[in-house]
Amino acid sequence: VTGYLDDCTCDVETIDAFNNYKLFPRLNELLESDYFRYYKVNLQKPCPFWDDNSHCGMRDCAVQPCPSDEVPDGIRSGSYKYSEEANNLAEECEEAKRLGAVDDSLSKETREAVLQWAQHDDSSDSFCEADDIHSPDAEYVDLLLNPERYTGYKGPDAWKIWNSIYEENCFKPQNVKRPLASGRGESFIYLTKWVSRVCVEKRAFYRLISGLHASINIHLSARYLLQDTWSEKKWGPNVTEFQQRFDEVLTRGEGPRRLKNLYFLYLIELRALSKVLPFFERPGFQLYTGNESQDAEMKHLLLEILHLAKSFPLHFDENSFFAGDKKEAAKLKEEFRLHFKNISKIMDCVGCFKCRLWGKLQTQGLGTALKILFSENLIEKIPESGPSYGFQLTRQEIVALFNAFGR
Repeated sequence: VTGYLDDCTCDVETIDAFNNYKLFPRLNELLESDYFRYYKVNLQKPCPFWDDNSHCGMRDCAVQPCPSDEVPDGIRSGSYKYSEEANNLAEECEEAKRLGAVDDSLSKETREAVLQWAQHDDSSDSFCEADDIHSPDAEYVDLLLNPERYTGYKGPDAWKIWNSIYEENCFKPQNVKRPLASGRGESFIYLTKWVSRVCVEKRAFYRLISGLHASINIHLSARYLLQDTWSEKKWGPNVTEFQQRFDEVLTRGEGPRRLKNLYFLYLIELRALSKVLPFFERPGFQLYTGNESQDAEMKHLLLEILHLAKSFPLHFDENSFFAGDKKEAAKLKEEFRLHFKNISKIMDCVGCFKCRLWGKLQTQGLGTALKILFSENLIEKIPESGPSYGFQLTRQEIVALFNAFGR
């Protein structure tokens, strides 16, 4: 994939150079820190759209508790700091489950004690159906022990999820088939013609969802289960799988377009990071884990990443969004928000728990990016000290935003 991206002044090569050599190495370091590796998620929520008994029975889909006699002091006190002992425990656990399950080895008391974050009711500006993190079913997951990869979850159940997302939530007219119709081929031509005709906002919405889909498919292809014997499992790149999803000839020209939509998604989330700098720059904002020196170091790294994001020369111009008639723009923005909220709810219908985890995290991350882009006026008014009442991000949103961008 080369050259310019539709609806943008930016090209693929500029993004590649900026990301690969400047931004990603720093971002990767940030995501391995204690603050960003733990995400609280409720994987037990029922599917709100259909009766779903189709849970993936495969071991690599599973969420299995990893028993632990001792919970590290740092986590118990709400600081998220792994002790050396806990790291050893985590390694044993990882080996025991061969990375096949979510590591949620924290006791009930610990889960309740971990960080009493100030709650902010932002239902009116939220693009996501967020989990109730105080629910007894919500548990902390270590994202580093549970990488996004191929789990064997596929077929009709997986199709149903993407079908629902594209058919019901992408502002599509009825005569356009979804991009991954099992017949392949003819649906691509309809879709391409349709995308080129709709307004920039609806086109952008479709491209964000397509970019998210592309991102997930790339990760599944890059960490594919290549060998599964009783003695070992081996994950690695599956080129054939990647080609089936993205090769220009095999997808009748659609594959490169999907990849360009991934770059579009990158630009949108990068733009959000550049806009949210004032929120994180306040002296009172802390990436609190309880380890003071590490917390200060990670905040310094976070600000370095945000300043770098701001310095990117060819940002997407979100001012082209909702720029027409004010009444129409407000209506379209609300429609945009509700469509995306619906997609975040569909993630509770994913039968594979590990896929559900990463689906929920990435939709919340993109939803947070959209919330930031639509809150620019509020962000500009944030006071340097004291609480930020107009604009707020929860710890969940922060962790999701940066991990989704990392994907």
